[in-house]
Amino acid sequence: MLRHSGTHRTPKHNLKLATLLGLTAGFVNAEGFLGFSVLTTNITGHAALLAEGIAQQNWQNAQVIVLWMLLFLAGAFTSGLSLSLFGVHQRYSYSIPIVIEITILVFSALYGYKYDGTILSKIVFAGSLLFSMGLQNALVSLVSGSVVRTTHLTGTFTDLGIELAQLVNTNDNDRTVIHSKIKLKLFIICSFMSGAIAGAYLFQRVGFKSFFVPVLILTFVLFYDILRVNVKRYYRTTTKAFKKDIG
Repeated sequence: MLRHSGTHRTPKHNLKLATLLGLTAGFVNAEGFLGFSVLTTNITGHAALLAEGIAQQNWQNAQVIVLWMLLFLAGAFTSGLSLSLFGVHQRYSYSIPIVIEITILVFSALYGYKYDGTILSKIVFAGSLLFSMGLQNALVSLVSGSVVRTTHLTGTFTDLGIELAQLVNTNDNDRTVIHSKIKLKLFIICSFMSGAIAGAYLFQRVGFKSFFVPVLILTFVLFYDILRVNVKRYYRTTTKAFKKDIG
């Protein structure tokens, strides 16, 4: 799901990635908004808030929003740097951003109740989540070759609309490719919405501990490829030994 890239990557790899990390982003989006009253998976809405702060000359809020946007950028930069520096060792290159994201979500789960709405709290809690979503968005984009993005739905809905329009006027040879693209977009949208609904439901019942759910999902993503390779290797070894005994 993460270690395959380029010509070795298949639509199935992207579907798995879109489903699991779209689900994660949906959880964080709902839990971050309910817990900290801030949209933490994208920066589009923050541009309007920044404009409002500047227009009202509320420089303190404007500075916080600029910092949030820079933290999202820093997260994307960190993922890009990790994959660039450790690209030869792919397992480690994608592990670093995921481990950082897990650490941030665990921090929110354990200490989120200390959020008090002050400027410092907004910077620490909301800012750290924006950093983690920058990490995830860049990681997914780089691994999938810019095919998958999971932390926001604006571009996904736009692409889906374009692809649905293409489906109306296309030949049979192109339909298979377009169907595959539409399927991917629908998986991203459904996963994100499912995560958001489940995240909101859980947050209302268990509070900040609901952040442990996306932590579990990311932990599974982190070890999925490793476990899958080990299982395949064990299966091949066992099968060869069994055939040798029979022979």
